[in-house]
Amino acid sequence: MTVGRTYSVALQGVSGIPISIEADSGPGLPGMNVVGLGDTAVSEARDRIRSAARNSGLEWPKTKIVVSLSPASLPKNGSGYDLALVIAVLASNASRSANGLGGSKTRNRDIEARLDSTAFIGELGLNGDVRSVAGVLPAVIAARDQGMTAAIVPAANAAEASLVAGISVWAVTSLRATWAWVCTGQPMTSDQSALISEAVQHACIRCEHHRVSSATGHDDETLDMSEVFGQELARRGIEIAAAGGHHMLLIGPPGSGKSMLAARMPTILPPLSEQECLEVTAIHSLSSETMTDVVTHPPFVDPHYSISVAGLIGGGSGRPRPGAISRAHHGVLFLDEVGEMKARVLDALRTPLEQGYVRISRNRFSVVYPSSFQLIMAANPCPCGAATPQECRCTGRVRSTYLSGLSGPLLDRIDLAVTTAPKGSMVSSIRRGESSKSIRRRVCQAHLRAGRRWESAGLGPITNSRVPGKWIREWLSTVPVVASYVDYLLRTDAVTQRGVDRLCRVAFTIADLEAGSAGTGDVGSSGIDTVVGLSHVTLDHFDEAQSLHEGVDNIGR
Repeated sequence: MTVGRTYSVALQGVSGIPISIEADSGPGLPGMNVVGLGDTAVSEARDRIRSAARNSGLEWPKTKIVVSLSPASLPKNGSGYDLALVIAVLASNASRSANGLGGSKTRNRDIEARLDSTAFIGELGLNGDVRSVAGVLPAVIAARDQGMTAAIVPAANAAEASLVAGISVWAVTSLRATWAWVCTGQPMTSDQSALISEAVQHACIRCEHHRVSSATGHDDETLDMSEVFGQELARRGIEIAAAGGHHMLLIGPPGSGKSMLAARMPTILPPLSEQECLEVTAIHSLSSETMTDVVTHPPFVDPHYSISVAGLIGGGSGRPRPGAISRAHHGVLFLDEVGEMKARVLDALRTPLEQGYVRISRNRFSVVYPSSFQLIMAANPCPCGAATPQECRCTGRVRSTYLSGLSGPLLDRIDLAVTTAPKGSMVSSIRRGESSKSIRRRVCQAHLRAGRRWESAGLGPITNSRVPGKWIREWLSTVPVVASYVDYLLRTDAVTQRGVDRLCRVAFTIADLEAGSAGTGDVGSSGIDTVVGLSHVTLDHFDEAQSLHEGVDNIGR
């Protein structure tokens, strides 16, 4: 039998599908055909891998070669199959040679056994170097879940690949080192520094698994909330948004600190858990060919206001790539100058904000990317940026339509809308603001309080912003005073039906923050209040929640 078989992984979103690669070398004119619905990069691999094998001193079959990637109906994209393709061809040639050399059959069986349990991921240079590719972390996770016991990855991707437990990860620098491992199953060196040494051309090293350690601080210590002077209302809104996972809109004149506040939002968020770190790193791995470090802090993504729908949501030709909302998963998406953004781009956020994921459909397949993020938007009140209508140089029509891209359904998903004070009002404010460390302590306590409450209610450790409307309605039915207040707001058109849910969620967060500061418990005494633990929520919390959404009323004025 002259068929060599290897395995690789095709990524669809952050999930992977095992790909079987079969190479057959037999009679016929010398040449190579690659079949299996590959894109241009896969088709051009035949020239890359042939040159890489010859320049590595490995024997290339002088026969007809047919390579098949299965399942054949699944599109394959990118150059990450190069290593699996060339090893399949070399294994086929070794099997063909073994048929005529009986002494090599035992060695050939050992090779087949290793290939059957190993996933190969990497691009090849013409000189035989193994180069980095995007998406190695989710690919190795998929290989492990499919029962593979080993994965061969480029040395440049070793850091992210070694995060995966339950599978042996081998980092290689060259094709010659990879083939040596296939033949012997042994590393060429045990010195980890060989992976980055320019003096060592051929290295194959088994990587030690290391766990993700969540940091308690923020990776950019130059950013701190203490640098923000004044803006007490906006600072309060940022803290509430961080504690409850709420979306927020900041409206104010230029220079009032909107971008400054948003950039410091990650410094007061709780650190990511180990699972969240893996999820975020996997998404960023799909966007970058080399992940030098693990993402251990909530990401902060701030695209330019000219971003397209595909750039924001995800997409592109070939394999759809994650957009800004997915790169901000478990973190903050900051959209500055939303008044300059197109309405169709902003409205594309509506479904991901509700569902926490985005589905990108193509003709033959669809991919799903997680997108559970906090949205922070900032805007000037008008094009000239005047703090008040009296100072504005814009016409009434221009001022009233400047933020028209913010549709009603999108604004209905914004929990907090705060108007920042003009910069002139902060001159006399010389008191240094509270540090991110002390704010983060309160935020973490509120997160823990809410997570335990909703987990005991059977909803899982979610934030207040994710509480289903069903539970909110049940709680309102047990609190007549609050229900009467909400009914009044509905009758006066102060809130919509979705706005009621928003109001209650923000009130829960405010109460959690205050309960943490006061050291009080949150276990109720009767009814659903006992199950959900919301006895500490009062009308004062609802009043503050409603006041922190009044910035929406100022749009267009």
